[in-house]
Amino acid sequence: MYDRTTIGAEPTPADTRLRDLRRMRALATALLVVMLLVFLATSMALPQWPWLAYPRAFAEAGMIGACADWFAVVALFRHPLGIPIPHTAIVPQSKQRIAVALGRFIANNFLSPRVVGDRIRDVDIAGWGTQWIERPSNAHGAAQRAVTAFQQALRATPRDEVNAFLSRQTLHGLAAVQAAPLASRVLTLLWAHGDAQAVIERLITSASTALANNRDTIKQKVSQRSYRFVPKWVDGIVADRVISGVSQTLEELREPGHPWRIELKAEVECLIDRLATDPEFLARGEEMKQRLLDNPAVIRQIDAMWGAIETRLNSAATSTTLAATIEAALMSVSTRIRDDAELRDRINRWLRVAALRTVASRRQEIAAFIRKVVENWDTETLITRIELQVGRDLQFIRINGTVVGGLVGLVIFTVSKWL
Repeated sequence: MYDRTTIGAEPTPADTRLRDLRRMRALATALLVVMLLVFLATSMALPQWPWLAYPRAFAEAGMIGACADWFAVVALFRHPLGIPIPHTAIVPQSKQRIAVALGRFIANNFLSPRVVGDRIRDVDIAGWGTQWIERPSNAHGAAQRAVTAFQQALRATPRDEVNAFLSRQTLHGLAAVQAAPLASRVLTLLWAHGDAQAVIERLITSASTALANNRDTIKQKVSQRSYRFVPKWVDGIVADRVISGVSQTLEELREPGHPWRIELKAEVECLIDRLATDPEFLARGEEMKQRLLDNPAVIRQIDAMWGAIETRLNSAATSTTLAATIEAALMSVSTRIRDDAELRDRINRWLRVAALRTVASRRQEIAAFIRKVVENWDTETLITRIELQVGRDLQFIRINGTVVGGLVGLVIFTVSKWL
């Protein structure tokens, strides 16, 4: 309700309607009192001034009209004077019929497919959305609210149950993927993009560096495994020749056309094909995958991964980053929709069809919801709400009844006198 003690507060629409209703009631009642006073005054002065019979007839008929219309207006909402006269208190006794009629009226006249289609046909929903997003702070506020709602939902869910569910789904997802064909596709991508060739080059470089750095160790191993009667300098020459031969071979392997590289390529391509098609490889891949998934350490790692993800999502840094990402995405989408008329038209058509299908197909449910809401109102609430809407106009009926009744009574009295 309106707090009259609040300085500078504006009255609510309900307060304004209630004030207007009370004013019109007072005016209609005051007019009835005026008619009563006129009737009493003219009745007392009638013997001295016979012409007062005319205003007396006007006042008498006006009182009759005022009382009749007061009875009619009050009978809509209550029993006049608390007397349970039949066919009074019409609104309270007809609350269920009003609820059904109101729900049916809204469903048939406001939510029918034709009406809804006509109303939303020219509505630029996408354009309105882009304008709203591009207003200052709207995109930022929407992103912050989205992140807050997401984190609240995340904190509200049972952590252990969610982690267990995600872990089960991860294991089921991994179990559904065949290991050997997946390895074939990964190896194909690595080989086609040159990543495997780069690995080979790094291996050759690493091997050459290892030979150069461990030359003395290799000589020592050769000397230890040589015959005792072979001189040490001969072992050194043999070791140097072995190291030089291996180093030269490694350098030759850097050439793409080297026979070993060509043979390696053929072997890798054969392996890729067998991983994808060979039943033996398929079975071995599934066996290795199952052993991996059955390993408790893998399950613990998956659980720990989801726990770390949840902790990370709840952190302040992630909140800021996620909000900034959502805000940038909203602005980007808004700019795209604003600049692309064809895309905006497609989105509008989709939204209109979605709104039409959602509202029109559920209009009976909406009508039932309205009916239940009205039926659940207490009688006094229903009377108050209807009276606030139409009560002021009903008081005009009392005023008009007083004036019109008085005029009709005056005409009847005048005609009767003339006749």
